[in-house]
Amino acid sequence: MSRARVLLLNSALGPLDYRVPREMQVAPGSIVLAPLGPRQIAGVVWEAEHMPSDAEVGDNRLRNLVAAYELPPIAAPLRRLIEWTAAYYLSPPAAVLRMALSSASALDGGRTVIEYRATGRVPERLTPQRAQALERIGERQGLVRELAAIADVSDAVIRGLVKIDAIEAVEIAVDDPFPLPDPSFGPPALSPIQREVAETIVAAVRARKFDPMLLDGVTGSGKTEVYFEGIAAAIEAGRQTLVLLPEIALTEPFLKRFAARFGHLPVAWHSDLRQSQRRRAWRAVASGEAKVVVGARSALFLPYADLGLIVVDEAHETSFKQEDGVMYHARDVAVMRGSFEQVPVVLASATPAIETRQMVEIGRYRELKLPGRYGVAQMPAIAIVDLTLDPPPKQRWLAPSLVTALQETLERGEQSLLFLNRRGYAPLTLCRHCGHRFRCPNCTAWMVEHRLTARLACHHCGHVMPPPAACPECHEEDSLVACGPGVERIADEVAALLPDARAAIITSDTIWSPAKAAEFVNRMEAGDIDVVIGTQLVTKGYHFPNLTLVGVVDADLGLSGGDLRAAERSFQQIAQVAGRAGRGTKPGRVLVQTREPGAPVIQALVTSDAESFYHAETESRREAGAPPFGRYAAIIVSSEKLDEAVDTARLIGHSAPEVEGMMVFGPAPAPLAMLRGRHRQRLLVHARRALDVQDVIRGWLGGLEWKRGVRVAVDVDPYSFL
Repeated sequence: MSRARVLLLNSALGPLDYRVPREMQVAPGSIVLAPLGPRQIAGVVWEAEHMPSDAEVGDNRLRNLVAAYELPPIAAPLRRLIEWTAAYYLSPPAAVLRMALSSASALDGGRTVIEYRATGRVPERLTPQRAQALERIGERQGLVRELAAIADVSDAVIRGLVKIDAIEAVEIAVDDPFPLPDPSFGPPALSPIQREVAETIVAAVRARKFDPMLLDGVTGSGKTEVYFEGIAAAIEAGRQTLVLLPEIALTEPFLKRFAARFGHLPVAWHSDLRQSQRRRAWRAVASGEAKVVVGARSALFLPYADLGLIVVDEAHETSFKQEDGVMYHARDVAVMRGSFEQVPVVLASATPAIETRQMVEIGRYRELKLPGRYGVAQMPAIAIVDLTLDPPPKQRWLAPSLVTALQETLERGEQSLLFLNRRGYAPLTLCRHCGHRFRCPNCTAWMVEHRLTARLACHHCGHVMPPPAACPECHEEDSLVACGPGVERIADEVAALLPDARAAIITSDTIWSPAKAAEFVNRMEAGDIDVVIGTQLVTKGYHFPNLTLVGVVDADLGLSGGDLRAAERSFQQIAQVAGRAGRGTKPGRVLVQTREPGAPVIQALVTSDAESFYHAETESRREAGAPPFGRYAAIIVSSEKLDEAVDTARLIGHSAPEVEGMMVFGPAPAPLAMLRGRHRQRLLVHARRALDVQDVIRGWLGGLEWKRGVRVAVDVDPYSFL
């Protein structure tokens, strides 16, 4: 090639053409370094027919490529996936490519880096910031800026600790090979139905063709052990497997189960990795050395050398939907990657999404069912606690019958779990004297009290402040009162009612890394925790044989609001958390506190009639033309100036094309009318399924102009309506 079209890692630009020097060999997929103004920036050589340029440039005006990296090229299936993702989610192709080239240091050749770790020597006199740094770093290791971010201190604090020998430098070889998992290390004893399903997955792996499958099994049915057999088949064939998990907190429990089956850990990919670990993992994936990768949704775009199987665990989870940047859904993109790579895709879930069930219904996906729990374990008994008939005492949140069940479980030496999907101590703090409510200065949201850390926090932008001694409005002292319960308040109630119980609060505030998740698992398995009080983080993936009681504190919490998927999401969360009970030889039970015992969601849970619930939800969506029978796309306009956001939203609304089978609602202020200091307006596009709504929106917005300070984002298939 004497001329190359290059997609650069710059989302503001389309593809650019460059001259290829004579001594340089490049082909489509080659990773190159190209000049851009006074800078040099990485990019990938692309086929001109797949990436049209806005303007043709003569050969005499082209600049030379600077270098070609000695790395495997980005393969054609991944290039097609990048194009599809950009087109479907209306995102710049460069923004999608950035997820594939997500480790800048991985582009360089083999080398070592200097990282830092605590020595264990703690000087007698430390500043508060240095003491905080050592406490938060613990046994972690990383670059100075990584440790500073972990400790929430400046780089200078870390360097100061290095000078006093509290932290030491360590030279790390960044490209040590990963051990290979052994497919014959610890084969499980599968039941006949598990063996039949496993053989179906193994056959699909060996067939080497696209084959999407829904692995639908109740909680505790052994879905993981079943798809492990497909992973073993891929390893035996010398091919790679990708396993996607919805939360990095689930990574550590999964790794333990994986090591017990295959003798070694898989390669992990998530946001908690150090820069050197990301580099090592990326290069191992690109070379084919990493045979099994387990990670969060971003692992989907890694440049696998020879992919043989994709597994999406807990495939119903809404956290697979990216809510900023490229707003893609990892479950759906995983299926598309399987199509481009011609490999089977397993979507594993105990509570499949209606969209996935519909794909089975129309014959696009195969369904593999595991209807019962493995071994002697039985599904837990679920009972309603009607809060109108069995109310908690004033300023309490646990009904007397649930408290009695907690006491009985504690006396038997068994473990309990209380589920409330609300972080912090209380969702609202107000002044009892004047009624002032504490609102985030950057968002249209209440500040949430976190009593454990003595702060008020916004759960949308992260703004924090200490609780003031007096009301900022009327200046009355000691007048602030917490309204409603969060998990911390439930923990206080447990401590008052069961003073001998050892409780643990499990939320994203306390389990922020795989290491913290491992610590929690070890404490549970050792019997050091009697009662877990947690949010949705504890609803999936965990297996504790001695956990026999689950209490759902407020089953009605997720049913309010205008969310299309509110009922389905509530059913999934409660069914998943109920599935944590009775997973061993001891029977389990679940108590669901509600003020609406007749609600379809609650009745479906108690009667174990998921099919009727799903049927009713599916039919209501069909009648409304809602997904999966129709299509939604949200257009979100934001600006630091309210008038600019409103004017732009009105411009977009007034310019909406009249297209048969498409309606546009709005503009209107978003429910979160301000987020991170930006005013927000929303429009909602509702279209029939067959309409190419992306093409309509692309032409519609492409002909408009707005002020530089205004951002217009399009969320195709939105999951959040805030």
